[in-house]
Amino acid sequence: MWQRVQTLYLILALGLTIAVFFGVQGIPFLILNGVACALELLALTTYKIRVFQMRTAVFAALILIGLQVWILIEYFTAADKSAYNVMYIFPIVAAIFDFMASRAILADEMLVQSSSRLRAAKRRK
Repeated sequence: MWQRVQTLYLILALGLTIAVFFGVQGIPFLILNGVACALELLALTTYKIRVFQMRTAVFAALILIGLQVWILIEYFTAADKSAYNVMYIFPIVAAIFDFMASRAILADEMLVQSSSRLRAAKRRK
């Protein structure tokens, strides 16, 4: 688990979402970010079920993109523009890490399936 690159991506994404959790203000933002944190943690711990892990990472990335869009809408509609924090770009960076992790998980799954196919072909001979 820990030697895979997707684990590193998922840990970085989880760290960024936790940082946003402690920096964002507003109950709806906290709830959406809490869901994203839970999905990140679920994707990190389900390394034996690669397809589920990949789908969970993609779903967390989609939620983080939605959170980022919502933060930007709130920023551009607010009268006081000085309320924007650097921490508010973390959801999009975490979403990028999630997509990178899902690609690495897909590559691992394809490698496992190809080696299983080769072993099955070798047994048939």
